[in-house]
Amino acid sequence: MHTTRRDLLKLGALATATAALPAIAGSASASAAAGKAAKPLNILILGGTGFTGPFQVAYALARGHKVTLFNRGKRPSPEWPGEVEQLHGDRNTGDLKALAGRKWDVCIDNPTSLPFWVRDAARVLKGNVGHYLFISTISVYADGSRHGIDESSPLAVYKGKDAMAETQESLRADIENLYGPLKALSEAEVRKHFGDRSTIVRPGYIVGPRDETDRFSYWPLRVAQGGEMLVPGDGQDPIQIIDGRDLGEWMIRLAEARTYGVFNAVGPDYTLGTDAMIHGCQAVTANGVQLTHVSSKFIEEQKVELPIWVPREGNPYSGYGTVGNARALAAGLTLRPLATTVADLLDWFHALPADRRAKPRAGISREKEAELLALWKARAAS
Repeated sequence: MHTTRRDLLKLGALATATAALPAIAGSASASAAAGKAAKPLNILILGGTGFTGPFQVAYALARGHKVTLFNRGKRPSPEWPGEVEQLHGDRNTGDLKALAGRKWDVCIDNPTSLPFWVRDAARVLKGNVGHYLFISTISVYADGSRHGIDESSPLAVYKGKDAMAETQESLRADIENLYGPLKALSEAEVRKHFGDRSTIVRPGYIVGPRDETDRFSYWPLRVAQGGEMLVPGDGQDPIQIIDGRDLGEWMIRLAEARTYGVFNAVGPDYTLGTDAMIHGCQAVTANGVQLTHVSSKFIEEQKVELPIWVPREGNPYSGYGTVGNARALAAGLTLRPLATTVADLLDWFHALPADRRAKPRAGISREKEAELLALWKARAAS
């Protein structure tokens, strides 16, 4: 079965709901090599302790910036004790008192999926931040099946009664229909209050170390096991991903350059098919793997959930592998090689507790895979 918007968003929410995670040596070394910025900035990060936020923090500190985090204080930040100012409040309840009367050069808004979060933040921060950067999603686009989506493509339309009354509970209850439209309206709130001093970044699948969804992780982990491997489609369906470190670090560079506008944050900067992705994983794991392709129709019939992959035709999200990224690349987005992402992801995953590693959160088991392969071969032989 193809991945639905609900599946995508359920897993995406998991990425932002993780507890404190192990530090990433690869991120630290990359940040250390960044060099100092020409002009230090005073940066406010809303959130900052989930998936990509810590990469923003590490890179900003390495560049010589001053960083303040604002969040609920539910997760410790052990990776930079004493280096980062920590302010606490709750955007769900409108408790933003800790931000009142303060000024920052830049605000990066990481976790927002609800328009009233932006509205309430703007009431406190408008006039007190020089540049507002908002992380959105490619899910804002109205037609995910269309190839070549760019930043001017039409956005999803909210069809509910009152977008400002939507809550995290109502969003979770109807995430497939609400997530994209509410993100689009959140973007509109950013533009309404911060105008041409705002930047909106729309990532696709965010992958790499710290990714608790296991969406992309399924593939290198499976390749590392070797043997016969079920591959959906003909191996040519395009896949787009972005390493969380590339996204996080680019956000800081956008702030440094005062780059405004809207950008799709997807990679790589070439067409990456399913087979090519698997071979890229194999180059890191060095395990022998035999690819057996099964049709997308078979996948659909068997109600199989294979993460990241979407058939390039006939699916509401077929366009998610060909989203335009030319504008982001021109604005300085840099992308790590696939091999680097895979190697660092595997190092991170293998450092997790054994009980966590034993319970992958996406993909299919080896037993299910063997069952499907046997069924596919039996059909082919009949």
